[in-house]
Amino acid sequence: MLCHSEKGKALTTVHAKGKTLAVVPKSPERGADAAARALHAVLTSLEDSKAEDIVTIDIAGKSALGDFMVVVSGRSSRHVLAISDHLLTDLKDEGFGSARVEGQEGGDWILIDTGDIIVHVFRPEIREFYNIEKMWAAPDMDEETVH
Repeated sequence: MLCHSEKGKALTTVHAKGKTLAVVPKSPERGADAAARALHAVLTSLEDSKAEDIVTIDIAGKSALGDFMVVVSGRSSRHVLAISDHLLTDLKDEGFGSARVEGQEGGDWILIDTGDIIVHVFRPEIREFYNIEKMWAAPDMDEETVH
């Protein structure tokens, strides 16, 4: 993992796969309005696909990865793949462009990164094993409490 920064700008994390570097920029529309519009499109698509146990986590200010993280379950590998395909199509149709996608080979856990929103689509037992909601729901710790 590489970190890049320019004077006066926040660090941006870039993930390298092989020799190719890719960065999914935040939406060209700035601010909370773009993220809120993207979140609405994501949630609408997930509900249309009958995704289960939809959880939205506000990560704005906690991570440079995006503004929101959405965690959902599909009933089976086939359902996980269908939810992801439907979401990608809906995002493109709504003008959000192409999102970065990981994990489509297996259908156990698919990650979709739109820039503003990170969506994790899991099979229920995989979601339970990784339990990422619990990790992101941990209370913020003040520097004074860390010894």
